[in-house]
Amino acid sequence: MTREQLEHVIRAAAEITGDPEIVVVGSTSILGQFPNAPLELLGSIEADIYPRSHPERFEMLDVIGELSRFHDTFGYYADPVQHDLPRLPAGWAERLIPVPVATRSGGRIIGFCLEVHDLVLSKYVASREKDRAFNRAAIRHGLVDRERLLERLRATEVDPDFRRTLRERIESDFGRAHGARQS
Repeated sequence: MTREQLEHVIRAAAEITGDPEIVVVGSTSILGQFPNAPLELLGSIEADIYPRSHPERFEMLDVIGELSRFHDTFGYYADPVQHDLPRLPAGWAERLIPVPVATRSGGRIIGFCLEVHDLVLSKYVASREKDRAFNRAAIRHGLVDRERLLERLRATEVDPDFRRTLRERIESDFGRAHGARQS
């Protein structure tokens, strides 16, 4: 998904829900901070979103979801999620990256995308292989800082054993990326 496509999904979601503020929590939120993110981080055709002021309206977004007319027409879609779906570090909401979205009527619509360290950490917590690949690419491209990521891990509510596992994965991924740069 491109930044322009993400803005289209945000605009449609705002119109459908009547909420001019849409939160983007999945991998496409990388486009908030990095509108021209490396291509290997842009493989998703879905935007995981929910209305910020009316999170209970997330199900209304099914009309622009997977297998909808919107999806058929444009080739990308919204994946409506509950506001508490991703496990995020304390303070994440204050770090959201605003993405102003132009409208024909001149109205005010803003997408709010996860800050890159919060995004990457949420993907470590999810621990799916596609999330690990995304994180390794973000590290390889220098989009995240190891110390900041470890600091955010300390501010994330997870089981202590799982926290140790996540720390080891982060260290391993940074070590792998550092070794690749030296080659």
